[in-house]
Amino acid sequence: MNELAGLINDRTKLIILNSPQNPTGGVLTKKDIEEIAAAIGDRNVMVMSDEIYSRLIFEGEHHSIMSVDGMKDRCILLDGFSKNIRDDRLADGLRSDACRSGDACCAIDDELQLVHRGFTQMAGVEALRGPQDPLSDVRRIQKATRRNGSRPDKIKGFSCRLPKGAFYVFPNITGTGWPSKKLADALLDEAGVAGLSGTAFGDFGEGYLRFSVANSIENIEKALDRVGAWVNQHL
Repeated sequence: MNELAGLINDRTKLIILNSPQNPTGGVLTKKDIEEIAAAIGDRNVMVMSDEIYSRLIFEGEHHSIMSVDGMKDRCILLDGFSKNIRDDRLADGLRSDACRSGDACCAIDDELQLVHRGFTQMAGVEALRGPQDPLSDVRRIQKATRRNGSRPDKIKGFSCRLPKGAFYVFPNITGTGWPSKKLADALLDEAGVAGLSGTAFGDFGEGYLRFSVANSIENIEKALDRVGAWVNQHL
């Protein structure tokens, strides 16, 4: 937070936050959020806060910078449906997202807007108004897969922090001696496991892979076994 505060000045126009975070699963605490707001102070700085995983928290609570006094009218809140509502009321393949700034809110459909704008938005409203049991089931399953997803620690050359939100793990793979992109490609081509090179998120992602744990425990175990077997054979 001290580093961020030192970078904010009168030339700063926009700060982008993402919590819970993709790719690491990290979550900003209430203290973090308050310190960011304090660092901005009364400067004319907007904040774009991507909170699409806000209902997929496994440790702690979600805190939005919009809740800090004086910040609401300076925030653009990004959210959506397909990450949190995953049942027959809104299919994953039909995207419906929302963008809010202050008291104004507009829906944004990012695929085939003119074709399915109406019914995906209606499906989103129904999903919000209807029973929330499916979301509880998603959290329960994701908590279990999150625990299993931390098992990259048991693979030679891998180390991994336990994510606090979203549905990703971001293991450090520097112990393998392989560059991220080369290892991701090899695991896909030779082990049949899809992971994303950390460099897809910028230069600081070198030395990491991102795996999604939005799957069954059985499939995650199978994927980890395949990665482990490949590593033992090639490293």
